[in-house]
Amino acid sequence: MQFIDAHLVDDLPLARLAQVAGVSRWHFQRQFAALFGLGVYEYVQLRRLKRASLQLAFRPQQSVLDIALDCGYAGPEAFARAFRRQWGQSPRAFRQAPQWHDWHYVYLPLYTLRNRIMTALPDHQPDIVERAPTPVAVLAHRGDPARLGETIRQFIAWRKRQHLPPATHATFNVLYNDPYTTPPADYRIDLAVACPHPVEPGPEGLSAGELAGGRYAKLRYVGSDDALGMALRTLYVDWLAQSGETLRDAPLWIERVRFFPDVPEHEAICDIYLPLV
Repeated sequence: MQFIDAHLVDDLPLARLAQVAGVSRWHFQRQFAALFGLGVYEYVQLRRLKRASLQLAFRPQQSVLDIALDCGYAGPEAFARAFRRQWGQSPRAFRQAPQWHDWHYVYLPLYTLRNRIMTALPDHQPDIVERAPTPVAVLAHRGDPARLGETIRQFIAWRKRQHLPPATHATFNVLYNDPYTTPPADYRIDLAVACPHPVEPGPEGLSAGELAGGRYAKLRYVGSDDALGMALRTLYVDWLAQSGETLRDAPLWIERVRFFPDVPEHEAICDIYLPLV
């Protein structure tokens, strides 16, 4: 799975993947399906189409052709056929009106699978740091995580109008609970961007907020969000228990340093900030 993540734009014939796994191609395809509940080609296509769908939804400046090539397809026709089979929408129709509810529940089994199998976690201890208060503009998402994509699109649209690009204005997520273990109606997350000037109102509903200053345990995590929850549990359960530190009564938050789908999912970077007394 790690090899596939790192080579999604390459040709991935069964023989090559079997060689990486160290078994014959006949045994490999049977073992993969038995372990993971889907065929290897189906898995590869789901990974490719996940990145492609997010590029379509969140990166309107990228052409459909560039997205197709970036995700390992020979051209737009093959990409469009695969995309339509998966979603029942053409790539351009998805870009205009993504069916987020369907998207979320198609990828939920994939998240569960990868979270169980792929356990690569940070191999270092967090740093204890002092943070100054950070003024931010906040867009709150409340309710079904399957609708989070809609909120992200609104957040991006507001940032573009206000000229607050990620390259110069840091992006944060305030995490109140786990989307995969929380009842959908109770799910809560804040999308935030560093914004030192007054927040201008708009139809998206952003408001002024602040990430509190103080002491934090800061842990850098590199990789897919699929295993982010496991990294958070490791921080809470393993590190905190032996650290002698006490949690502050505040939610943790993360800073997005390198974004998927701008980079491959396994190269995404975020810094986790756990508030301490």
